[in-house]
Amino acid sequence: MVVNWDNDKNLQLKKERDITFEQVLIAIETGGLLDILDHPSKEGYPDQVVFLVRVNDYVYAVPTVIKKEEFFLKTIYPSRKYTDLYLPGNRRKKYED
Repeated sequence: MVVNWDNDKNLQLKKERDITFEQVLIAIETGGLLDILDHPSKEGYPDQVVFLVRVNDYVYAVPTVIKKEEFFLKTIYPSRKYTDLYLPGNRRKKYED
């Protein structure tokens, strides 16, 4: 399966959120994929799922388009909700450092 993304979006994410698609891909390849959820707006995005990925002890949501031979990563955003669910205690630890 091929993994792709928009390079301009990747630069924007690096600048605005200090996270990149490369970091997410490395995390997935090293066991950081915690879950795959249906997109919460399934009617509007029927071809998308949300990868929950652990990066540096925090959970990031990564909406992803699934095509026949490709995963296309759309964006990345940090999720307090999923960090609390999947990594209890880590959110507080991150902000205390």
